[in-house]
Order: sequence, then C-alpha cells, then structure tokens
Amino acid sequence: MKILRKLDRVELQGKRVLLRADLNVPMKEGKVTDATRIQRFIPTLQYLHKAGAIVIVTSHLGRPKGKFNAAMSLEPVVDSLAQLSNLRIEFIGEAVSQEALAKTKGMKAGDVALLENLRFYLEEEANDSEFAEKLAAHAEIYVNDAFSAAHRAHASTHAISKFLPAYPGPSMVAELEALQAALGDPKLPVAALVGGAKVSSKIDVLQHLVPRMDKLIIGGGMANTFLLALGMNIGKSLAEADLVETAQAILGKAKECGCEILLPVDAVVANAPSADALSQTVHVDNVAEDQMILDVGPDSIELFNNHLGECQTLLWNGPLGAFEVNPFGDGTFAVAMQAAKLTNKRKLLTVAGGGDTVAALNVAGVAASFSYVSTAGGAFLEWLEGKELPGVSVLFES
Repeated sequence: MKILRKLDRVELQGKRVLLRADLNVPMKEGKVTDATRIQRFIPTLQYLHKAGAIVIVTSHLGRPKGKFNAAMSLEPVVDSLAQLSNLRIEFIGEAVSQEALAKTKGMKAGDVALLENLRFYLEEEANDSEFAEKLAAHAEIYVNDAFSAAHRAHASTHAISKFLPAYPGPSMVAELEALQAALGDPKLPVAALVGGAKVSSKIDVLQHLVPRMDKLIIGGGMANTFLLALGMNIGKSLAEADLVETAQAILGKAKECGCEILLPVDAVVANAPSADALSQTVHVDNVAEDQMILDVGPDSIELFNNHLGECQTLLWNGPLGAFEVNPFGDGTFAVAMQAAKLTNKRKLLTVAGGGDTVAALNVAGVAASFSYVSTAGGAFLEWLEGKELPGVSVLFES
C-alpha cells in the first residue's frame, strides 16, 4: 500500500520550504473577487510559519501562455494572502532569476514570500527539468498543497520532486483522505450522484464508478441521453444521440455489477431555459416535442432522497438541473439539503466536487454541512475517472 510522506516528521525550523499553492483565484480590476482557495491554503501557510520555516510560495494564475501579462500577475493576491493569514508577505516579481534567488536566500526563519506567476514561463507547463531545478534552488524541502493542480505534470508539481524531498501539505492530505473515504474505502452502502450537461464529459467517470457504487443517481442534461437510451421521448431536451449505445452499455454494466442506476421519473419542463418561460412538471415519458427537461420533478426528488437515506456514503459531482436559472434549481437544492441534513445527523458522509457542484451547494446554503467539498475541478474529475495524478504520485514514500 502506498504511504504519503509525513510533513509533521520533518524539522522545519529555519528550513527553506518551497510551497506550491493554488492561488488561481478570480480577479476583477486587480482585486480578488473570490478568496475561497486562498482561505483553504491559509492553515498550511500558518503551520509552516509557526514551525519557523522560511516559506517561498509558488502558484499559477490564469493562462498567460508563457508570457508576462500584468492582468495575471500574482502581486494583487499578496494583499488577500496577508490579510487572511495575518502575516507579512513579500512579493518577488520573478520566479527563477538570480535576483529572485538572491532575495529568497536573504530570508530569515518565519519570513514568507510569494514568487511571480509560474505560467509566465513556458517551461512550467512543459514539466521542464532545468526550470524545476532553478525553482528548487530556492529551497531545501518541497510541499505541495495544491490538489487542484495535481492532475498536471508541470515543473512545479512533478519535475520539482527530482530535486527536493516532496511532501503533501495539510490541505492536500485532507483532500486525499476525504476522497479515499468516499471511493477508496467507503462505508457501505455507497452512492454517487453524477449530473451536469453531457455524458461525453463524464463517460470515464461513470465507467469507473459503476463497479464501485451500490447506487448511481444520474441527473442533469446527461440523464436525458439515458432516458433516450430507454426509448423515452424527451422533446427538444439537451441530449447526445450519438452516445445512446454508450449509455445502454453503462446500464448493462451496472446490472452486471449490481449497481442500481436511478434516473429521474418526472421532470420540470419548459420551452427554453429562461426564468420567464412557463414551466410544468410531467412524467419523463410525457415530454412534449417543443419542451425541454430542465430539472427533476418532486417524485424524482423523493426517490433520490429515499435512496440517500439507505446509504452511508455519498459522492456528488454535477447538478441535477439548470440550477443557475430559477426555478430549475429546486431539484438540486432539495437533494443537497437532504444530503446535508443526513450529514448533520452523522448518518451520511458526503464528499462533493466540481465547479458547478460547489456553486450549487453554495447557492443552496449547505456547502458547510457537507463532510468535504473539493474546490478542485479537473483534478477531482480525473480522480473520479481512476487516473493517477502526477502531482500526487510524487508525494508517496518510495
């Protein structure tokens, strides 16, 4: 069994630590508009500071394609970082120059600095060893606390481990433990709720989950493709007709594996995904030609909630409907509230992830009640697909 290296066994006093964070936060006019990722990272920063380490923080921001772009500089992030951590943070406007190295070499125990956006260098995304070695020159120890960037084999997440001993940060460990509890070694029965617009983006997820789940709830636009595969008339609903055979194969595999697939039995329909559109609830095999399925109906909500009551673990990725448009979020919110209620009663362990999922749980006001909510997008999805994440693979004991 693979064992993660333990940071708490390392003497950090006076040690130079290169800390890979995910500070890829939304910005507007030079100000951070959502500091969720920064807040997640603060305990790790404070832990290293308290231990007397010299902390050199690295991150990417946006997609500058290997060129300097003032709009994607990490400099504005320093204010949020300093304010939330209550620490003095020095910004260094480069990452691997001799000037940057001279500045970090002059730091003392307890000092914290943030290097400039790593993606201003083409070598970062190329996983370039020479670039990684230059980054490594800043430090004696490497700590990765950015699970959300762990699916990328980049210089700061992968090649860096050739030059420094690599450890997972506390936030990374918490994420991996939550994911292990949901999929690696879950309390049974275990269910997954997978939603979102397209089956095509989650084929690998569904195929990986089917043999591992007792129940699989499918919602959102992707459920329409499964309804189509069952011969239902779905009107002008979003669906992928070319994936009907794939959906049928997944249904067949689920039957073989003893995984119960739960699809909507009724739906909220309208002629367009608009708040002004006249909506009504119909049975899923009674959708008119000019109507679109935009949410699950009350019978589906009751069905899904009853099944959640039979489970001990729930893994959630994707909304059940077009939750951004009122009233097509009711299904997602109702099931999320039930999951949160069961979690608060300690009857259900709930792990959720994916951008739309996090947004939906926040709108429903229940994100804080879930056992764990991952802010990772691509990394969470690739983990659901059963893929090895390059940024995690280098953090295990050899």
